[in-house]
Amino acid sequence: MPALAPTLTPDAATLIQALGATVRTQRKSLRVSATALAEAAGVSRVTVYRIEKGEPSVTLGAYANVLAALGLGLKVSTGSNDAASTAPPGWLPARVRLANYPQLRALAWHVPGADALSPAQAWSLYQRNARHLDAGALTPVERQLMQALQQAFADDVAPPDPSDGV
Repeated sequence: MPALAPTLTPDAATLIQALGATVRTQRKSLRVSATALAEAAGVSRVTVYRIEKGEPSVTLGAYANVLAALGLGLKVSTGSNDAASTAPPGWLPARVRLANYPQLRALAWHVPGADALSPAQAWSLYQRNARHLDAGALTPVERQLMQALQQAFADDVAPPDPSDGV
């Protein structure tokens, strides 16, 4: 009998379903049957189907065996690149990593040795250099950061919106 599925957050459910879809796509592109994949991975055919559906009760070991049998790998990241994209509106990081915000990094060219700024420093750079921002190059994550900074520092003057053609 399969284990009970853990309760997942919406983000985790989306992630595991995407992983299952990737497994199915790779299996189909290699023209491998589910039975052949199951034999190669040392799991049952039903487990392969459950993985492809993104069921959370399948063990990590089964996922790893299936991925290896398909020639796929699994990379674990800290999520720091996507922290702002999954954060609640108005959330600010304790340190704003320049590597995650290309436009801010370009504005901070003169800050020696800086790889991260405080939110106040980031807001100050955006505010003073808004005319140099390239609206087309702003990522959704960077736009969200700018909005959160504006909310946090509402007493300060808001930088002009780069999409207004300033």
